[in-house]
Amino acid sequence: MEQKKWNEELGRIVRFGITGSLSTLIHYGVYLLTLLWFSPTIAYTLGYGVSFCVNYVLTTLFTFKKRPSSKNAAGFAASHVLNYLLEIGILNAFLYYGMEKRLAGILVIIVVVPVNFLILRFVFVRKQ
Repeated sequence: MEQKKWNEELGRIVRFGITGSLSTLIHYGVYLLTLLWFSPTIAYTLGYGVSFCVNYVLTTLFTFKKRPSSKNAAGFAASHVLNYLLEIGILNAFLYYGMEKRLAGILVIIVVVPVNFLILRFVFVRKQ
């Protein structure tokens, strides 16, 4: 890979990390807060929904430096439907096997980060 493309990809990965960290903090914060009133699945879903909105704006404008469009919004939403189903499946598997619900919530997020980057990279970066 030529140096310019490598630097561009490295920049994307760093920006993805920043965006993902902020979105994850929002997601996990809402999850912990709503666990006081709701089941883990509902709390996780509420956290996911709140962070989804922030994540789309940051991913589009900051991580991939694109303009919001119906096409990338649809791709982002589709990738997050898949991501959400994966996360809820893993969360419920962790809970089924007895993992503490606060720990399960954060471990799910850690497990799916690389998968999410690859899916979003496909949505926002296309070969010219």
